[in-house]
Amino acid sequence: MLISGRNLEQVVRPGEEPPRSVTSAVFVHLRSEVLTGDLKAGQPLRAAAIAERLRVSLTAVREALVRLLSDNFVTSVDQKGFRVSPVSLEDLLDVTQTRIQIEGEALRQSMARGGAEWRERIVASHQRLSRIPQRLPEAPHQTNEAWAEEHERFHLSLVDACGSPWLLRFRSTLYAHSERYRRLSVRGSGASVREVAAEHDDIVRSVLNGDADAAVEALSQHYRRTMDIARSVL
Repeated sequence: MLISGRNLEQVVRPGEEPPRSVTSAVFVHLRSEVLTGDLKAGQPLRAAAIAERLRVSLTAVREALVRLLSDNFVTSVDQKGFRVSPVSLEDLLDVTQTRIQIEGEALRQSMARGGAEWRERIVASHQRLSRIPQRLPEAPHQTNEAWAEEHERFHLSLVDACGSPWLLRFRSTLYAHSERYRRLSVRGSGASVREVAAEHDDIVRSVLNGDADAAVEALSQHYRRTMDIARSVL
C-alpha cells in the first residue's frame, strides 16, 4: 500500500482530522491494523519492513511508532525494538472502568449542555446505525466495518456536547483501546450476536427522557457486557 501526502488510504476515526503528513498517515494506518487485529498482540514491528510495505521513509515509520508508544498501542524494549501492546484481563478491566468514568461524566455534561440539535444528531446517528448489520453473513466472526464506523460516530455523538476538549481527548484514546477488545469479543463469540441494538435503544431513550442517571447506567452496562464477553475470550 502506498501512503503519501496525496494518497492517504486511511480510515480516519470520527472526530479526527485527516492526516496532514506522511507520519500521521502511517500512525493512523498502523493504529487501525492494531485495532482490527491485523497486527497481533505481541507481534514485532520492524520499522524497515513497515517502511517497505507502505512505501514511506524509515523516519516517518519511526516517528509514527513513537506516537503509538505514547498512546500505549505499542511497547518498546531496549535493544528489542517495538511490539504490538499485549492484551490482558487486567488491562481490559482498567480500560473499561476508566472509560465508564470518563464517558459517564462526559454524558452528564452533554445532557446538561446539549440542546435540540445535539439530541437530533444522536437520533440521526442511532437510526443510521440501526440500519447497518453488525456483521456480514459471509463473515460472522468479523465486524462489519461500515457498522464499526457508524458505531463510533454514535458513541461520540452522545458525549460531544460536554464542552471539555480534555474529556473528549481521553475518551478517544479509551474508545480505541476498548474497540480492540470489542473486536476480540466478536471473533470469540461466533455467529451469535447479543442485542446490541436494544442496548443502544436503552441509552438513547434515557438521554431523550432527560434522565442522566439512567443514561449513564445504560451506557455503563453496555460497556460491561462487552467486557464480560471479551473476558471469556481472553
